[in-house]
Amino acid sequence: MAFDDKTDRTDVSAVPLYQQVMDDLKGEIARGVYAAGSRIPSEMELAKSYGVGRVTVRRAIEELSRAGYLNRQQGRGTFVCAPKLKRKIVQKGDVQSFTEGCAANDMVSGARLVSRTVVAATREDAAFFGVEPGCELIVVERVRTADGVPVMLENNAFVLADHPYLQTLADKDLTDNSIFALVAEHSGRAPLKSDPCTVEIALADAQVAPLLEVPVGEPLFYMEAYFTDAGGRPLLLGRCGRAALAARTPKDRGLALRVRHLTSIDRTI
Repeated sequence: MAFDDKTDRTDVSAVPLYQQVMDDLKGEIARGVYAAGSRIPSEMELAKSYGVGRVTVRRAIEELSRAGYLNRQQGRGTFVCAPKLKRKIVQKGDVQSFTEGCAANDMVSGARLVSRTVVAATREDAAFFGVEPGCELIVVERVRTADGVPVMLENNAFVLADHPYLQTLADKDLTDNSIFALVAEHSGRAPLKSDPCTVEIALADAQVAPLLEVPVGEPLFYMEAYFTDAGGRPLLLGRCGRAALAARTPKDRGLALRVRHLTSIDRTI
């Protein structure tokens, strides 16, 4: 069905078409229109149904695959993944950064910048930040390491108008440091509370697996957190942060257990 025929959408004109397709497909998966394990229509069929180009549909499918909703299989099609195990983390005390968590566990933290991307806020993101859908957000993607081992892929989104420095800082300024501390230094605001904060189970796809040095299909933790500052104002949205579930070698087993502790995952599963 083309978007023009949908009556329950508001303020979608500012939201990119691929995100509109994403929202609709996620809704249909949630409603059981596409059951777990079933194959969704082809890109061509979806493009015709939504009245958009195949490139738009392909981008939507890629994003949903990265988020663990879909699984693309070469030569077979795209299939709906099994429902995610989802738990809400009950925060105790102040927000602790990854860097602080590593230090508390006698580990050396690291960060490697993967990308900085300006995207349009979805309706969900806009509702959290208190902005209009389509407002520019800047997403900083980094691989976090503990004692040199990649353990998490973090994606932190900010309202670009509030944090323009994140677009102009040199890459080295976003390497091997705490983004919480960096934001506090430049804006005078620090995350104080994360609510809601959820953790799910996802599988490493072909884009994430090399960054975390794990096989494609490796079970990962998928975390999503909405951070506010001391004044209760929305500050950042942490999404698609993934921490490896299991150690990759016997040597890493102790490290993996310690990483679980510092990311608070062992309190939720």
